[in-house]
Amino acid sequence: MRKGRRKGFRRQFGLDRSGPPPRQTRPGQPLRPWTIPNAVGYIRLAGLPVFLFLAFSSGDGRDPWAAAIFWLIAVGDYVDGFLARATGQYSRMGAILDPIVDRLTILCGAAVCWHFELLPRWALGVLAAREVFTAVLAQIYLRRVGELDINWLGRIAVAPVMASIFFAMISASPVWDVMLIVGVVLGVLGTIAYVRTGLRELATA
Repeated sequence: MRKGRRKGFRRQFGLDRSGPPPRQTRPGQPLRPWTIPNAVGYIRLAGLPVFLFLAFSSGDGRDPWAAAIFWLIAVGDYVDGFLARATGQYSRMGAILDPIVDRLTILCGAAVCWHFELLPRWALGVLAAREVFTAVLAQIYLRRVGELDINWLGRIAVAPVMASIFFAMISASPVWDVMLIVGVVLGVLGTIAYVRTGLRELATA
C-alpha cells in the first residue's frame, strides 16, 4: 500500500513518467480545447508578447517585470501538467500546445538575451538551432511513424536553460553562462537520442 501511494505521489508530481501517455493525448483523439490545463497554456502563450514588449523596452534587457513574467510562463509548464494529472483533463490539444509554448518561451528568452548580450551568443545560437531542428524532427516523425516521445535528457535540459535566461535578466554572472551551456549540452544529447530513435522507428516502419 505504501509503495502504491509513493508511486501515485511521484506520478502526480511528474516524477514518474513510466508507462504509455494518456489515451486522450494520442493522435486521432478529439482536441478538447476547453480544459483547465489548456487554459493555463493559453495564458502562457498570451504572456509571451507582454514579456517581449517589456524586455525589449527595458534598454538593457534587465527588467524585473519581464523576468517575473518569463518565470511565470516557464513555471506554467509544470502547472498545466500537474493540473492535467490532478483533474484527469488530458487532451490532444494539451499534447500539441504544451511543447509549442515551451519552445516559443525558450526562443523568446533567447532572443532577448541575444539582443542585449546577456548570455554567450554562440550558446544561444546552438540553443535556437536545436529547438528549431527538434520541432522539424517531431513533425517528420509524426507524419511517418507517430508521436515522438520526449526523453529524459530533453526534459532535464529545460530547467537549466529556463533558469539561465531568467537569472540573466536579473543580474550578470558567469554562473548563468555555465548553466546555459549545461542545458544546451543536455539538449543536444537529447536531440541526438531523438534522431537515433527516429531512424530506428522509421526503418522498422
